[in-house]
Amino acid sequence: MTAQPTAKKILVVDDNADLAEALGEAMEAAGYTVSVATDAVQALALAGEAAPDVVILDIELPVMNGYELALRLHALPQLARSQFIALTGYGQAHDQRQSLESGFHHHFVKPVDIDRLLKLVGEGSGDSGARDLGY
Repeated sequence: MTAQPTAKKILVVDDNADLAEALGEAMEAAGYTVSVATDAVQALALAGEAAPDVVILDIELPVMNGYELALRLHALPQLARSQFIALTGYGQAHDQRQSLESGFHHHFVKPVDIDRLLKLVGEGSGDSGARDLGY
């Protein structure tokens, strides 16, 4: 799958560096511009610089969890229209509800179907109001 004509900028945040890099490489291979962070501090700095269109964020992070990080990222004006995707090992109904409450537009449980994720990233923006938290 290839990226849309105007390539989106993506921020991948996961404390598992190997997973974050692999996901970043898959996104780059699809034509996206990717930044990778392995902690919340790094993610906040990169987000401020890169102003990503899409943030793919793990929930279980050290120091600050992904829910709190998503709330902080949403507060950045340059991310006002960004699409937020939770990519986590947590898949219970309360986890999905907390994702919604933290501003995530989608909730994927690891291991992710990369084709499905790429399709979603290519389809739209976070301001669409879509809430596809069922997977």
